[in-house]
Amino acid sequence: MADKKLPETIAEYDKLLSDLKHRIRQAQVKAALAVNEQLTILYWEIGGLILSQEAEQGWGAKVVDRLAKDLKLAFPEMKGFSARNLRYMKAFAEAYPDRAILQEAPAKITWYHNCTLLDQVKNAEERQWYTVKTIENGWSRNVLVHQIESKLHERQGRAITNFNATLPSPQSELAQQVLKDPYNFDFLTIGPEALERDLERGLLERLRDFLLEMGQGFAFVGSQYHLEIGGEDFYLDLLFYHLNLRRFIVVDLKITDFKPEYAGKMSFYLTAVDKTLRHVSDESTIGLILCKTKNSLIAEYTLQNNLSPIGVSEYRLAQPLPADISENLPTIEKLQKELAEAPLFANVSYVDMPPIIGPADGQDY
Repeated sequence: MADKKLPETIAEYDKLLSDLKHRIRQAQVKAALAVNEQLTILYWEIGGLILSQEAEQGWGAKVVDRLAKDLKLAFPEMKGFSARNLRYMKAFAEAYPDRAILQEAPAKITWYHNCTLLDQVKNAEERQWYTVKTIENGWSRNVLVHQIESKLHERQGRAITNFNATLPSPQSELAQQVLKDPYNFDFLTIGPEALERDLERGLLERLRDFLLEMGQGFAFVGSQYHLEIGGEDFYLDLLFYHLNLRRFIVVDLKITDFKPEYAGKMSFYLTAVDKTLRHVSDESTIGLILCKTKNSLIAEYTLQNNLSPIGVSEYRLAQPLPADISENLPTIEKLQKELAEAPLFANVSYVDMPPIIGPADGQDY
């Protein structure tokens, strides 16, 4: 006999099912994180044991090759016991001699992230900084590599601002750390005759890359955001809302050097946003003037007695090839034609050619 009560309890059942799915997924994530942490600690212990035995017994580097073969024979179902990975374990144990420090951060990111940091960041303090930021932002290994190569550690919090004078503590420190100098827009190339709208358009076309460079917490609100003040129309180049700071951030793009008058215009924009858009629970709006270049002393003098919270930073673009080189480069169409006419590729169309695939993140180190 069919359960006559079922139609009346569909909503309750769906709610129960949804809750169970949520709890199961949470448990799966926690289990995966626990497995990763235990694996990282195991690798640290293996590296430490190898280091201590090499020191005590006077063994040479060849012992790692022998251990790799014997461990693979003993645990054929497990990856990660290659000679290369064992050397990473040794380096990892050397980099983190204190187990307490290890469990605070390095054990909470993947082994492949840790290997990347060992390869590319030699300074212990800087390595710890990137480890913490990886945890906070959920960076993939590729994003981590990009942030290291763009020297994010050197740029974060380096904008010239007046936040200490215009924002209460600790808001001033938090806002300072949100801004960088310079901003690295190396994904964008524009010519010397470009206008500010060209720069803005290019950033919007690569919005994902733009937001990645802006940093965690930036939510894009709009470009050329319209405000009507006193019967006149005004347009903000870029408007963001920062989820962690709980405040709007106005970005004014300039393709010229910084000029003191830019700060006056920004002060007007900040007041306008506070009066027309800011919610009662929001913090006061801050501004970022992004210029091609700046004279630091002029920027500091400009902001010193300004009552609005403003930052000034430079940006960097990808450099276009010199005209004499770019003019001599073959076009895509010419390259395709020449490849198609080559004997090796004479009967092969481009759609038939397999993609080039790089090494996967899960490769056995």
